[in-house]
Amino acid sequence: MTVSTTDRPQKQLLGKLHVKSILVVETGLHIGGGGETLNIGGLDKPVIRDPLTQRPYLPGSSIKGKLRAILERLLNKPLNRKGSRDTYRYESGDLVDGVTEIDGQFIKFQGAKTCEVSRVFGSTGVKCWIETEIARREELLDDNSEKKQIDGKEYAKVTGRNAPARLIVRDCHLIEDSARELERVDTGLYMTEWKFENGLDRVTAAANPRQVERVPKGAKYQFEMVYTVEDATQAREDLRNILRAILVLEDDALGGHGSRGYGKIKFQNLEFLYRDYQGISEQGSSALSLPSHKELSAPIQDTTQLPDKFDEIQKLLPEEGQQ
Repeated sequence: MTVSTTDRPQKQLLGKLHVKSILVVETGLHIGGGGETLNIGGLDKPVIRDPLTQRPYLPGSSIKGKLRAILERLLNKPLNRKGSRDTYRYESGDLVDGVTEIDGQFIKFQGAKTCEVSRVFGSTGVKCWIETEIARREELLDDNSEKKQIDGKEYAKVTGRNAPARLIVRDCHLIEDSARELERVDTGLYMTEWKFENGLDRVTAAANPRQVERVPKGAKYQFEMVYTVEDATQAREDLRNILRAILVLEDDALGGHGSRGYGKIKFQNLEFLYRDYQGISEQGSSALSLPSHKELSAPIQDTTQLPDKFDEIQKLLPEEGQQ
């Protein structure tokens, strides 16, 4: 029996866009680190800390999750996936368009190949419904695939595929000047403050006191995110959406208890640098070359200047059509 080989190409790796900034805490900020104790008079909710330095830091996962949630709402994505407890969220069930079944309802999702949220932040494949012909073309069908008529078309139940994220958000650590200032804070806690709160029973007036640890106002962190450019045309749309989410985040809150005044932040001194990988991926060459790079001539002072600078930022990316 004679068989033929088939090419299964990787996604293109055109380059990476680095975005750096100073993240300024404008109201006390709390991102929990677990480790709550039952000590009388102790903290109910400590912040997360670096285990080596004991300095409070901001996890990249918290910032990335907040940006994703903002973009889902900006783009009015449907709630097609159960989250923790009684929450719902949006996520592509596969790389191609399909339908998620949740609580007896059938909710459409956009495939991660084209979805503005999932291709940036990633998605985890789940059992979902894909049009039968598309599922066959994508080699998702098996002999036991369940079929169903949805909106007058035949769909097959398949196991969806994962989509890796294009966006990396780094953990944010205190800049040294800010760390030295916080070391001088005299609150009884290292580099942080206590926030005493009291919940009152509306009927009996019984008090329920709690102590929350917060990063104080004025703390400054080094913020960095890296976007992988796989498709130059999509990169422009993705960059615009990421920056839109950044703008909204400044009007929202990062971390817990935002409705009670916590977690107001601001981005300052934004730097953009694009590293082009095309020069280091040439086949047949024995030489090793560093990736070329382009960057803005000067940092952007704050996010109010992003709309005016957006055309200049886009010019750092490869020409449209490359993929």
